[in-house]
Amino acid sequence: MSNAKFELLDSDLDPNGHVHCPNLLADLRLWSGHPKVSLDVSRTGQVRCPYCGTVYKLKAARRSSAKH
Repeated sequence: MSNAKFELLDSDLDPNGHVHCPNLLADLRLWSGHPKVSLDVSRTGQVRCPYCGTVYKLKAARRSSAKH
């Protein structure tokens, strides 16, 4: 289980507000053994991968703009 945490920019997300794990942006080549999963980070601003435990967190600007 990973203790890694990564901040994401809006441009790091797909058009649906999701991030994929494992993710090369987070340099998670070690975890490439788990299936590629789509994680909805835009809804809550933070999400933990159920396979490796890596946390992806949006920078504050994305969270505040999502409320408008």
